[in-house]
Amino acid sequence: MDFHPTEEQAAAAGLAARIFRDLATHERLAAAGTGSDAELWKALTASGLIAAVHDVGLLGLVLLLEEQGRTTAQVPYAATCVYGMLPLAAHGSAEQRARLLPALESGGAVATGAFPARGRITAQDGRLTGTAPAVPWLREATHVLVPDADRVLWLVRTDAPGVRTSPVETTAPWSAGRLTLTGAEAERLGGAGAYDEVLAAARTAFAGLQAGVCAGSLARAVEYTSTREQFGRPLSTNQGVMLRAADAYMDTEAIRVTAYEAAWRIDGGLPARDHALTAAWWASEAGKRVVHAGQHLHGGMGADLDHPVHRHFLWGRQLDAYLGCGSELLAELGASIAEGEHA
Repeated sequence: MDFHPTEEQAAAAGLAARIFRDLATHERLAAAGTGSDAELWKALTASGLIAAVHDVGLLGLVLLLEEQGRTTAQVPYAATCVYGMLPLAAHGSAEQRARLLPALESGGAVATGAFPARGRITAQDGRLTGTAPAVPWLREATHVLVPDADRVLWLVRTDAPGVRTSPVETTAPWSAGRLTLTGAEAERLGGAGAYDEVLAAARTAFAGLQAGVCAGSLARAVEYTSTREQFGRPLSTNQGVMLRAADAYMDTEAIRVTAYEAAWRIDGGLPARDHALTAAWWASEAGKRVVHAGQHLHGGMGADLDHPVHRHFLWGRQLDAYLGCGSELLAELGASIAEGEHA
């Protein structure tokens, strides 16, 4: 395994870091409310960082999402890439790619996904019926990738007849919504196995996003405890503080390295279902610990809902819930391992 970024991946990550650092400031994030930052989204598309996913692969996307997570930038970057750009490139027909990819690359279209499949949506003659209770960035999306009860993938336009969306407030401000389909016309995307591939890539990508969220939370905690003094010395010199920060650092690294491994395997065409589940489990369980630690290390300031570290806490908890929570992922991983042993 070689997790060293290529020249293209490093350049894209550096550019993303500068854009997120310059535009995803605390003041702008506070002003954005629960919606996405239109100016930041425009900057990302103009810089080519959405189209770049074709060149940098899933591992490169994980690096880019880490940079987004550090600042908790409010744009549907992960969703558009893993539920739009990558599935279309891998499973779309030539006509679908020609029609849809340019719009996604330019920012004229935004994709999201009703993942994972919960058996609530059925398909009959190319029309979908059912509901998805909470879809991230649905209020910003023009297209939704929907798996039906048989795990067949369908692409649905949010403005199509039979499609209704309604706002849902989640822990993090992700412009989420409830998707209701009543005989909605949809176009099929890919064949057998497409669902599993998209789900593994999505879990890996969102684990990478969680690694960035945790790194950003920890960086804020380190800065705060290094400058805040108690009894005449910085809080960071307290052994309890050091141990808590060290544990958070190790958890963050575990999330990062498991996401890197899963992405590397997927890019290489290797089996990666269990590796993506492992990355998602670490992102869920360890991510929850890290953002709690980041908030606790801020002491009383961590209880301030307007403090920047609180946003990392909200994102970390939302990603924990979105990935499926640790016990659910662990049960799925155990079943997958048992299935492999008896295959």
